[in-house]
Amino acid sequence: MCGIVAAIADRNIVPMLTEGLKRLEYRGYDSAGIAVLNGGIKRVRRVGRVVEMENAVLRENLQGILGIAHTRWATHGGVTEPNAHPHVSSDEIAVVHNGIIENHEAQRSRLAALGYVFHSQTDTEVIAHLIHHYYKACGKLFEATQKAAADLHGAYAIGVVALSEPETIAGARMGCPLVVGLGEGENYLASDVSAVIAETKRVLYLEDGDCVAIHRNSVEVVDKDRRKVERKIHVSKLSADAIDLGPYQHYMQKEIHEQPRAVADTIEGVIDNGVDVDLLFGDGATEIFKGVDSALILASGTSYYAGLVAKYWIESVAGLRTDVELGHEYRYRESIPNPRQLVVTISQSGETLDTMEALKRAKELGHDKTLSICNVRESAIPRASRLVFYTRAGAEIGVASTKAFTTQLASLYTLALSLAKARGRLDAKKEAEAIEQLRFVPGSIQFALNLEPQVQAWAERFAGKEHALFLGRGLHYPVALEGALKLKEISYIHAEAYPAGELKHGPLALVDANMPVVVIAPNDVLLEKVKSNMQEVRARGGELYVFADLDSHFTESEGVHVIRTPRYSGVLSPIIHTIPVQLLAYHTALKRGTDVDKPRNLAKSVTVE
Repeated sequence: MCGIVAAIADRNIVPMLTEGLKRLEYRGYDSAGIAVLNGGIKRVRRVGRVVEMENAVLRENLQGILGIAHTRWATHGGVTEPNAHPHVSSDEIAVVHNGIIENHEAQRSRLAALGYVFHSQTDTEVIAHLIHHYYKACGKLFEATQKAAADLHGAYAIGVVALSEPETIAGARMGCPLVVGLGEGENYLASDVSAVIAETKRVLYLEDGDCVAIHRNSVEVVDKDRRKVERKIHVSKLSADAIDLGPYQHYMQKEIHEQPRAVADTIEGVIDNGVDVDLLFGDGATEIFKGVDSALILASGTSYYAGLVAKYWIESVAGLRTDVELGHEYRYRESIPNPRQLVVTISQSGETLDTMEALKRAKELGHDKTLSICNVRESAIPRASRLVFYTRAGAEIGVASTKAFTTQLASLYTLALSLAKARGRLDAKKEAEAIEQLRFVPGSIQFALNLEPQVQAWAERFAGKEHALFLGRGLHYPVALEGALKLKEISYIHAEAYPAGELKHGPLALVDANMPVVVIAPNDVLLEKVKSNMQEVRARGGELYVFADLDSHFTESEGVHVIRTPRYSGVLSPIIHTIPVQLLAYHTALKRGTDVDKPRNLAKSVTVE
């Protein structure tokens, strides 16, 4: 959600800034802009895609050796050029900003009284004027940025330049990710590593409350107490190739097809070493797991649906009561603290703001048994957690999550096994059986991917629809939720998911010949119940699209279409059944001509509430 990239060098950095913005497009945005110092603050902003800004930059022959750039996802104020970043104050200060300033109205009134004139509806322009106000008094950009940051309430990542200091980029972070890239005789500032990976793999991850001054040959960081600190240098394992499309048409397509490898990489530690709890989750995990009496999973969006599947696994495999809550709901309600509860947060990026704030709230309430499941190393949520399990999905660029979800599921099943082992509920025989089941998952995913031509044929029918229902029972109800989410996210078809048993309690009123009904129907103990629910749909003239297992007894008939996934995969079946619903959403969106990787109004990294 929004993206920042900035650079200082002894060469023209405009092409690098533009390329950095392109690599941040996955985060979601509606406008883009760039500002450089070159005899003044030279600025280009455009509504729409980065390429529109790039074309304007080329026409104007914009050049500079220091600059900041931004992709904006509108929060305060509409999608207009005056609201696009960078914002400028008094032709002296230029600012780019991710996040939301909660006290912007009070600061706007204060600054207006000081004579500042506002030209946008954004909260960001407040930051520009506030820094300028302090800059006039102290004459130092880094100091002015620190003072302004102290006045801001909310979440932000900021990049700032001053016309009178052409050797400095200042930055500040609170709640939104911000990294420093370290080059040779040049340095960078960005929302995430992908923006600068073509230039350097050496990065510093800033902490909440940090402010930074970046020069060509040095970087200075101060913490929230304004004490000088040294942040650890990390060498990113992300490669430029990992975020290239290769032979695929879209990132979502690429990431769907990467799932056999992503899941195999994620479960590699279990396959190779067995359920070694401390090795998988960190030193002391075994003792922590022994001492917990329940689990609380906090997540949002797709990660929340992964948590709903995990509830079934943890309760059945580990015998541990488990609750699942949306992070943004948990944070604001009165909950009953339980120091013996394991608090599990799930986030692809590790920067999801509402999940991070929920974790903070849990810790404030005395929960110290915390575990993060995350795809991005050294991100904020893992750093704030006692235990960590990193998924190995690799870079996920498409806004609609695919391989992040299936690797989260694999990780959560690993957690269920580990809790069971620590609590004496997983003997050697059961452990061996579970590991053998896991071995087959990547191959079963590939089998499901091979069904793509059949799913494409279904997508032809779905493309003309405006509504759809998804049904599932037990472990597969969350898969129905995920299927409906994917369809609405990228095809803009209104889709809802229900436990199949709920049909007769209301949703059946929606069923007619124009409402396709997708059924997740694995060959499990609930199959006959699901078949009864399907009969209710057919009796009302509804058309059924059934994802069944290879070994289940379904026959196609008028109004009943069947695609057979691999043989029933037992408790791991939700991972396999996720694949065809992803493919259905993808190919339906293609037929409707929507922007698959960058759906309207959505962003990859949700760093605002």
